[in-house]
Amino acid sequence: MATLTLTTFMTLDGVMQAPGGPDEDRSDGFEYGGWSVPFVDEEFGRFIDEVFQRVDCFLLGRRTYEIFASYWPKVTDENDPVASRLNTLPKYVVSTTLDHADWHNSTVLKGDLTEEVNRLKQRPGREIQVHGSARLAQSLLAHGLVDELNLLVYPVFLGKGRRLFPDGGTPTAFELTGHRTTTTGITIQTYRTAGPAQFGSFELDVDLDR
Repeated sequence: MATLTLTTFMTLDGVMQAPGGPDEDRSDGFEYGGWSVPFVDEEFGRFIDEVFQRVDCFLLGRRTYEIFASYWPKVTDENDPVASRLNTLPKYVVSTTLDHADWHNSTVLKGDLTEEVNRLKQRPGREIQVHGSARLAQSLLAHGLVDELNLLVYPVFLGKGRRLFPDGGTPTAFELTGHRTTTTGITIQTYRTAGPAQFGSFELDVDLDR
């Protein structure tokens, strides 16, 4: 059974919108695109290479799919760990508006999200990876479909923009399974789901009869 893994870049205030460039996603008037670029270093690159070595297929939202499809087919180096996998492995695009997907080995998923994702997860394999895809990521988290999170938290505050974690959804506990910090201050945290969230109280146990 495959694992659904979500890898996302986010700011200190949780913004994940348009990390890679000014025109990546200007929806809702967002004007801070490209905020992750100044922090790229060798340790960041090594981590991304490790992630892409574990992938069997990709699950993407429409916007991220179109961004990737316009860029990665132009990277033809077969030794590039990211391009070689994105250009050859299966890609599933969750969209109600996209009629077809021309990028090699791409399929549009138009059915119920939970049913489609569970069908993919039932197949043998390693990781189904989600990259970017803000709205899809929010829906996957809200429906409890994510098995593992790779959160790359950047030392920058933006004050506006689409955030990763939505309101609503099922309260869920996570276990920290890995962490590292790059030379530029990106903290990379890996979490796996650990069942329902637990709750308690710090109230003092006071005997009111005394």
